[in-house]
Amino acid sequence: MKKNVAVIGVGAVGVEIIKILKERKFPINNLRVFARSRRSIEIEGEDYEVEAIEDSDFSNIDIALFAGTEGEKGASVLYADKFVKKGAVVIDNGSDFRLKKNVPLIVPEINKGEVIRHKGIIANPNCTTIQMVVALADIYRTFGLKEIILSSYQATSGAGRKASLGLWEETREVVENNKDKDFNCLAKKLSGPNRVFGPQIAFNVIPRIGSPAEDGYTGEEWKVVRETHKIFNDRRIKISATCARVPVFTSHCESIHFTTKENASLSRIAGVLNNSAGVEYSGESLCFPLDAEGKDPVYVCRLRPNLYRKKSFWMWCVADNLRKGAALNAVQIAELLL
Repeated sequence: MKKNVAVIGVGAVGVEIIKILKERKFPINNLRVFARSRRSIEIEGEDYEVEAIEDSDFSNIDIALFAGTEGEKGASVLYADKFVKKGAVVIDNGSDFRLKKNVPLIVPEINKGEVIRHKGIIANPNCTTIQMVVALADIYRTFGLKEIILSSYQATSGAGRKASLGLWEETREVVENNKDKDFNCLAKKLSGPNRVFGPQIAFNVIPRIGSPAEDGYTGEEWKVVRETHKIFNDRRIKISATCARVPVFTSHCESIHFTTKENASLSRIAGVLNNSAGVEYSGESLCFPLDAEGKDPVYVCRLRPNLYRKKSFWMWCVADNLRKGAALNAVQIAELLL
């Protein structure tokens, strides 16, 4: 059962993949770690040798977990086919293959049976999508869904380790510059340019993630629409999203409004959530980003009806975007391959 495993990328998600493989005792015969340059890294007291991916030999690798950058110069676009040709199954965390016709887009709690359709590459959905569909999956199965309206409040780590470091550095700079002044001064802009986002993220909210695309929605928002349609295999669901960046290090928050096809009472939906795989429903107790950090479930709370629209409800959910939103879901897919 033991597999030869490769992890490509040692940013926030890549490091989390390595940690989760160890936590879940994934049966590894040999682990190889790749990045652009050769170096040594330490993860939780253990040293790992990172190989330079260019011109490396990818023979004898069973599963390759890509955690790196996206786009035409991204690791999966440049190297995924090379791993596949050497016999590996690629699990890609980026967006490059998610909507390809012959690439399964997998959330194990929802559509694990699709994994057998792979042609060498399996895609991991976007972190925002994963969190939402896990929370809604059994509601969809039980009552059907006509419409979903999502507002997401996304942590800086969703943009990588440098983004979280940028939040830390900005916060420290604002506090240092204003420690002897009235607290209202904290809202003033920093003197220098932002390191990652453009607008200041410390003590601020950025009401857009990504560049504008079709009809004024961003690529991040369209990911939610198109990936959810593919995962549920249902393009009839009306889906609209607004994605914002908030000054939180880890764990995305989502406010989800959904309309069911069948009549559904609040108590029946609560019962479904209580028995949903991957969901921790807390009822009247609130769930916070800090609750989810370092944890596996999608936490759901504040379930309530829309008082002015039949069959419509609100709920709030949070999840660690680096774990279930990325690394954990990828490792769960690898477990399916066993």
